[in-house]
This record gives sequence, C-alpha cells and structure tokens, in this order.
Amino acid sequence: MSDMADKILDAAEDRIRAFGFHGFSFRDLASDVGIKSASVHYHFPSKADLGVRVARRYTERFLASLPDPAGTPHNECFDRYRLAFRSAIVDGGRMCMCGMLGAEIDGLPEEVRAEVRTFVDRNIDYLERCLGDRDRAWQMFALLEGAMIAARGSGRPEAFDLATQHLATALTAAAGA
Repeated sequence: MSDMADKILDAAEDRIRAFGFHGFSFRDLASDVGIKSASVHYHFPSKADLGVRVARRYTERFLASLPDPAGTPHNECFDRYRLAFRSAIVDGGRMCMCGMLGAEIDGLPEEVRAEVRTFVDRNIDYLERCLGDRDRAWQMFALLEGAMIAARGSGRPEAFDLATQHLATALTAAAGA
C-alpha cells in the first residue's frame, strides 16, 4: 500500500470515529491529506472500498495491540483490553471505530457491514480466550462499547473509568468464587 493510501485511511478512520461513515466525503478526505478528490478515488474507487479497507486495518491493528491470552491471567488480559478502549475515549475523545460503524449498520454497504461483524466476532473470540467464557465475553464487550457511548455522549470521558475500572477486579473475584 502506498504512503498516500495510508494517509487517506488514517484520515478516514479519524473521520469515521468522529462523525460516522456518512459524516464525511471524499472531498473532505482529499482536503485532510492535501490532494484532489479524484486522487482519493484512484486509491479507493468507492466509499464501500474505503470502508472495507479502513475497518479491516482497524481490526488488525486493534487485535495486534493486545496481549496473547495464552498464559496471561484473565483479569490482566481483560484489563489490558479495557485500557485499549479507554485510550481511545479518554486520550482522544474518539469512539471505537467499529462501534461507531455498528451504530450505523443498517445504512452501511453490505461489504462494510461484513467487516464490522468480523471485528465483533474476532473481539468476542479474543475475549473468550481471555476469560474462558463466551457469555462473559459478550457481556464485557457490550459493557465497554456502551461505556464509550455513555462517556462520549455525556461529554465526560472520565465516565468510562467510572463504568469500567472495577471490571478486572470483579472478574478476579468471580473466578475465585
């Protein structure tokens, strides 16, 4: 992939995390990276193509940033996962990109919907390996995505910590029970 394609993907990710899939145009991206909108189309013929590429890249990067669940205590594994979500909302005021896309799922092109579902499935699989329980994986994933929405919607990023900081402790207590 070219440097310019990466810059376009970076700009698209920023805009999706802030405004959603329909909250920007190729003209906006072109302005962000200092090119003509026709050049954006050269790299990504359609917005669906762009959406697929940026969602796939986001999924890969997010999962690559996490510890290997094998041999990592489940509460530590989960807390590092929680901190990955936290950094987006607290440090940057941004949503999980695929969470943002998930809120718009009905209005997305089918191929972008598929990438969002892949993000969710792969995250649930990861959390299941961390926690040893698929139902708990779904609960924790939903809590984190919901905490991001509540924190952003309230304009209080610190609300994410209020909602989630004790989850790893609760997991440890539940495992010992």
